[in-house]
Amino acid sequence: MPRGLDVIALTRWLDARHPGLRAGDLSAELIAGGRSNLTYTLDDGSHRWVLRRPPLGHVLATAHDMSREFRVISALRGGAVPVPDPVLLCETDSPLDAPFYLMQRVDGQVLRSREQLLAVPAAERGSLADRMLDTLSALHSVEPDAVGLHDFGRPEGFMTRQVARWGKQLAASRSRDVAGIDALHDALAADVPAPQRAAVVHGDFRLDNLLVRPGTWDVAAVLDWEMATLGDPLTDLGLLLVYWGNKSVTALGPINDTPAAVDGFPSGDQLAHRYATTTGLDLTALPWYVAFGYFKLAVILEGIHYRFTQGQTVGPGFDQIGAVVPRLVGAGRHALAEAS
Repeated sequence: MPRGLDVIALTRWLDARHPGLRAGDLSAELIAGGRSNLTYTLDDGSHRWVLRRPPLGHVLATAHDMSREFRVISALRGGAVPVPDPVLLCETDSPLDAPFYLMQRVDGQVLRSREQLLAVPAAERGSLADRMLDTLSALHSVEPDAVGLHDFGRPEGFMTRQVARWGKQLAASRSRDVAGIDALHDALAADVPAPQRAAVVHGDFRLDNLLVRPGTWDVAAVLDWEMATLGDPLTDLGLLLVYWGNKSVTALGPINDTPAAVDGFPSGDQLAHRYATTTGLDLTALPWYVAFGYFKLAVILEGIHYRFTQGQTVGPGFDQIGAVVPRLVGAGRHALAEAS
């Protein structure tokens, strides 16, 4: 039985709350690679589901909201942004002692390691990157009112609140001194750009949060919506560029080598140019958003490092997370210098 998922208790709960949904005995397996919410495959011989729940132990406030994930994929289902089909949400009286939701499993591959990136034919790498960017542009073109997400967030003052929020998240996970991280936070807070428009933002959009179909190399589904909200779309682009092309993130685990370091994938500048072309947004202030992306990622990893020190992580690789945080802070301060 995988840690964090009591299959027997879940079976009893499903039979009581959703009789007839389960067709056979349940089997579950933890999906490796995640560093935040825990993700499991769940099968009953007829259905192929995925279950998502918060991490064990120390959980940052608002950072692992199952209801937000379930709501946004329910809203986007059937539209231009591919998402898994939602099945059910459990917010209270959970058999797992934590909220969770079920969604249909989508066939596809996550491109996380250098070997997986190299397996994409060289001639298809640019097209795959274009499809990724076009998916992000499509997300940022969704009209929140049209999909029932008009109250999904408060776009006014979004980035100011984001800087403050992640400063509070840092304080909640502070277990050691990280040189420069408070100075980076203060510099970001002192010069927040004015937004150009509001959009549905993913909050953690990157290549390895997509499922792609080998062969056609198109986007099968966008995953991991736990930080989705209404806000400034450039926050998604800034964080994507952090993951896409800086070697300071190669030890993270979320992605083990940057796509920009593999021949055939475009540079971060080329991604930004395509995004500007497809959305019409002005990217003058983009270095600030990249710096914020580094800060946000540093805070997330510091929270994961804290859980690791408390013995509350599941799976391998967490012992290396703490060493990455200072490098992210340095990269963020460098990016912010480019914005000034």
